[in-house]
Amino acid sequence: MGSFGTTTDYSRIRLWIEARGGHPARIKDASDSETVRVDFSSETQEEISWDEFFQGLDGSRLAFLHRTKAEDDVARFGRLVRRKRRHR
Repeated sequence: MGSFGTTTDYSRIRLWIEARGGHPARIKDASDSETVRVDFSSETQEEISWDEFFQGLDGSRLAFLHRTKAEDDVARFGRLVRRKRRHR
């Protein structure tokens, strides 16, 4: 099956996405941070800078959920999820 992890570490996110041929994106013609995405080949999304991607990630309090171990080491399962609130 495989293991999953959630991270907000910019370096880990960028390395994971780039190792699988992806790049940061957003839905075309959208300007709000809720629309940041990871794109592997979609024509409905436009490429954005890593800085813009991470601003959207932080601004929307999102984290990156991804497969950490799998039979296929380059499995592309990754998505943006809401960050869990920290308990005090």
